[in-house]
Amino acid sequence: MGAVASAMARKGYTVTGTDANVYPPMSTFLENEGIQIFQGYKPENIPGDADLIIIGNAMSRGNPEVEAVLERGLRYKSLPETMKEFFLWGHRNFVVTGTHGKTTTTSMLAWMMEANALNPSFMIGGIARNLGRGGRFTDSEFCVLEGDEYDTSFFDKRSKFLHYLPEVVIMNNIEMDHADIYANVEEIKLSFKRLLRVVPRSGVVFMNADCPNCMDVRACAAKELRVVRTVSVGMAEDADIRISDLEYRTDGSSFTLNGGKDTPWEMDNERFDVPMIGDFNVRNAAMAACAARVAGLDAGQIRSALAAFQGVARRQEVRGTVNGVTVVDDFAHHPTAIRQAIAGLRQRYPQSRLWVLFEPRSNTTIRNLFQDELAEALSHADIAVLSRVENHKNLAAEDQLDEAKLQADIEATGTSCYLGADADDIVANVVGRVHPDDVLLVMSNGGFGGIHKKLLTALAQ
Repeated sequence: MGAVASAMARKGYTVTGTDANVYPPMSTFLENEGIQIFQGYKPENIPGDADLIIIGNAMSRGNPEVEAVLERGLRYKSLPETMKEFFLWGHRNFVVTGTHGKTTTTSMLAWMMEANALNPSFMIGGIARNLGRGGRFTDSEFCVLEGDEYDTSFFDKRSKFLHYLPEVVIMNNIEMDHADIYANVEEIKLSFKRLLRVVPRSGVVFMNADCPNCMDVRACAAKELRVVRTVSVGMAEDADIRISDLEYRTDGSSFTLNGGKDTPWEMDNERFDVPMIGDFNVRNAAMAACAARVAGLDAGQIRSALAAFQGVARRQEVRGTVNGVTVVDDFAHHPTAIRQAIAGLRQRYPQSRLWVLFEPRSNTTIRNLFQDELAEALSHADIAVLSRVENHKNLAAEDQLDEAKLQADIEATGTSCYLGADADDIVANVVGRVHPDDVLLVMSNGGFGGIHKKLLTALAQ
C-alpha cells in the first residue's frame, strides 16, 4: 500500500491514508514522500472530493472508513485492481510468488534490471536498499511485482497475484500459511493453479524443483494447461536448471547454474556470488537470475548486479552493535522462515551465542496451527525469548496459540526460553543476561513495540 501511495503521488495525485499503527521503515518512507498518514480510522479522514479510495486487504466491514465509503457511494478499488488499471496494462510483468522469499527475490530481479539500464517499474513489499524504495512506475516495458497469494480485499476473495497480468512467474515455494483465509495447503495450491491459467503461452513459469507442492502444481499445468511453459529450478538432480557447487562464507554464498539449453533462460555452467547467507537466499538469487535472462540480460550482467546487491530492510538487517552485542531484525514469522533465518545467522556468526526474540503476530502464528512446528524451529536458537500474543483477534480459545506450552516445549529440547509480558519486559530480561559477542535476532512481521531501539538504548546504558 505504501509503495502504491508513493507511485500515485509521483503521478501527480494528492495522496492521503490511514492506518491503525504506523511504524518504520514504511512510515519514514511515506513521510519523506510528503504523504499525510492519519493514525486511527475516522470517516473524516476521507476527503470529500476524493477521486478514488483504495481499500487495503486488511480492512473489513465495520471499519469506520470502510463504512463511510459505502454509505457515501464513493468510488473504490482494491490495491491490485488499482495497480492493474493505472500501471500494468501493456507491460511485461514479472511476478514473484511463494510463501517465502518473495520480497528478496523481487528486489534482486528489479535490481538486476535497474543495474543494467532497463529502468523497470517495480512493486515490492519492503524497502530494497539498492533501489531506495518499495515501488515506482516508469515508462519501461518491464515491471517486477511481488505477488501475494493473500486475498485481494473484503469484497474480492481471489489472490492478489491473479490481477497482475504476468508474462513471467517465479514460484519460490508453497507452504501452509494465511490460516485466516486458507483451510489447508490444498486450497493454497489451487490458487497457484489459477495463477497459471492467466500466464500467456509466450510466457514462462520458474518453479522450485525442490518443493513438492510446486511440483504438484507443475503436474497440474502439464495435464490441464499444456500451453503454459514451466521450468524447474533447484538442487534436485532432475531440475531443468540445476543449482550446484554451493559454497557458504560468513559474508555470502556462491553457486553454479546449469540448464535450459537453447532457450532464452539458458545457463551454461554459470557461477554467481551473492553477498547474502543461507541456501534460501541462493534459491532466491537463482530464480531471479533465470527470470533476468528472459528480460535479455546475459550472465555477466546478472553476475555484476548480484554481487552488488545490498539486501532488503528487515531481512536479516543489522540494526546496530553496542558493547559487543549485535541486534538483527528479520521479518520471519513462519516456522520454515524462522528455521532458515537461524541457520543463516549461524553461517554469518559461527562463534556467537544466538538469541531469538519472537513475536507471534501474524494471522497464522497467533493460532495453534503451528504449535509444534514453532517449538521445533525456535529450539535451534541458543536462547529463545517469546512475547505474549497481543491480540488473538476473537479466535476461539481452542484455536489460539498456547504461549506457555510453546515455552515448555522449547525448554524440553534443552533450549532456554523466556516468556515476556511485552517489549519492555523482554528488554529488561535480555539485557540483564547478554554477553559480549552475543547476537540478538528479533523476528516479527510488525513493530514489536519498538524493541530494536529499546534494546540498543538499554545495551548502551
